[in-house]
Amino acid sequence: MLIKMIPEIGHFALVIALLLAIVQGTMPLVGAATRRPLWMAFARPMAAGQFLFVAIAYACLTASYMLDDFSVANVANNSNSMLPWYYKFSAVWGNHEGSVLLWSLMLAGWGFAASRFSKDLPEDMVSRVLGVMGLVCVGFLLFILATSNPFERLLPNMPSDGADLNPLLQDFGLIIHPPMLYMGYVGFSVVFAFAIAALLGGRLDAAWTRWARPWTNLAWAFLTVGIALGSWWAYYELGWGGWWFWDPVENASLLPWLTGTALMHSLAVTEKRGSFKSWTVLLAITTFSLSLLGTFLVRSGVLTSVHAFANDPSRGFFILMLLTVTVGVSLLIFALRAPRVSHTVGFNWVSRDALLLINNILLVIITVTVLLGTVYPLLLDALGFGKISVGPPYFNALFVPLTVLMCVFMGLGPGARWKSMSARDLGRRVALSGVAALVLGAVLPLIFAEQWNLWVAIGLITALWIVLPMFRDLFDKTRNASSFGAGLKKLSLAYWGMQLGHLGVAVTIVGVAVVSHYNVERSVRMGPGDSVQVAGYEFTMTNLQARRGPNFLADTATIEVSRLGSERSFEMRPEKRLYIARGMPMTQVALRPGFFRDLYVAMGEELDGDDWAMRIQYKPFVRWLWLGALLMGAGGILAIADRRYRRRKTAEAPAPAAQEAHA
Repeated sequence: MLIKMIPEIGHFALVIALLLAIVQGTMPLVGAATRRPLWMAFARPMAAGQFLFVAIAYACLTASYMLDDFSVANVANNSNSMLPWYYKFSAVWGNHEGSVLLWSLMLAGWGFAASRFSKDLPEDMVSRVLGVMGLVCVGFLLFILATSNPFERLLPNMPSDGADLNPLLQDFGLIIHPPMLYMGYVGFSVVFAFAIAALLGGRLDAAWTRWARPWTNLAWAFLTVGIALGSWWAYYELGWGGWWFWDPVENASLLPWLTGTALMHSLAVTEKRGSFKSWTVLLAITTFSLSLLGTFLVRSGVLTSVHAFANDPSRGFFILMLLTVTVGVSLLIFALRAPRVSHTVGFNWVSRDALLLINNILLVIITVTVLLGTVYPLLLDALGFGKISVGPPYFNALFVPLTVLMCVFMGLGPGARWKSMSARDLGRRVALSGVAALVLGAVLPLIFAEQWNLWVAIGLITALWIVLPMFRDLFDKTRNASSFGAGLKKLSLAYWGMQLGHLGVAVTIVGVAVVSHYNVERSVRMGPGDSVQVAGYEFTMTNLQARRGPNFLADTATIEVSRLGSERSFEMRPEKRLYIARGMPMTQVALRPGFFRDLYVAMGEELDGDDWAMRIQYKPFVRWLWLGALLMGAGGILAIADRRYRRRKTAEAPAPAAQEAHA
């Protein structure tokens, strides 16, 4: 009997969570405004209780999937009795209702974490932070209960089996990609809450930025890895071999990442120098607002994408109203408190402060460029002016040069000093790195391929220009120590995190430049016994057989691959699958990964006889794309581990010296 009531228990838990969120979003804020300690004390227990009940609701939905309870519409539409258990687990968030519930669980989880790890913060600040997060939770829980109930029943006419999970989502990448991405999206709610709390309390000093920086770094690291996992999934699952297509939903995840990157740097300057206060607050508001915009794009039905979840306009309208209220109220609070964020800290235009400001401006320009390319076609269509398509040519023509320009200033950062320095001194410090980057970047393309390519050279020069000044900076910071090892030990984890993050950017640029211009692709017709040569490798189809999987039928080709001039060989097995419940065909790519190249084979359509259309690709340095993202994410995590974020802090404590914390 209890098992049959699991969906009702989950629904009831969501109602209780909403009530707790309402209390969390009102009483602590009122208590902080009226200085009532008892009311402020509601913040932490309400955050913990809300997280508990949202977790119960999520566990109930997961149990419904695992128990094949097809009386629940969500389960019947997105699962099947033949579906492996691990895909049933990920199917919970492989649909609109479940994904919003996961979003709400993570939002409540971030709020609980903020309450748990803020014991040293002033009580009024904690109350405002958790109060703001409680209000955001109210919006999403209302959204679930009003428009996206995951526990809706099909009784008494329940199906005997489910419609199955979309075959595109039956993949390991989709088990880990959405949670990572959502952790990044939702994580920015914490720094947003800190910014609004600081505005409400009039405490826009270095203290609030020091409290907010670890949360920002953590959310940014999750979002970075989440975007990389999405790119990796699209690369091997969709069968076309691309790693980024400027899909509107891909862009939706990139937008908060860009402003989040600017926010991290702005927080560092505000903490160390007391400047950029307005920038920091506006970037915190903008970053979380763009996270909400991504939610609107994915769930409103205004676009078509393999990543989109819903096509119900009522859901889109609800999220649009939530976005409008969040942005409108936040900007109103900022406008009313604007005099408090003014500062008198000055700097010259040849300084690290100026370079960070320029890079922040460029990041915002890049964000606006991507946003316009994503939203403009939707606006034209909504206003009845016709349909237009904005594709990769637009984005590449603007995104690439702006990114290169940003990297130019990024390379100058390690050689610059805070506040002021002479242009001659800066030039002297970076001249050797610049010459080395130009020479090496111009020569290295000849090593990768026989044909020299200008764009590859520009990419390598840009990457080297980022990396080489880092070595000069490392030398400057350790040369006065008694030994090189002693000098390294004095460097903070925040410094190493920054270096690792910038190295990740350089590695990603190398991967993008090389694979975009030295990729080799051939579409061929192959049957058993046929051979083809691609990029110095010979591919021979040796066998073709049918097999049955747990919920699909597959035609599997065995391809023997050998490097020309070598006797060693290996096998690759691409598949063409037909998923039984949905009758949907899918391509299962065969990959031979390597640090410097991937071999990629995908089966296309079946031709006459035993012949198949095959796509064979040689993709040099493609793994560097995701390696760079992992390095960036690791850099963000490493910076959080810095000892100044682990020691006890009080409101009166001065901002610690940042040891040239960020370039």
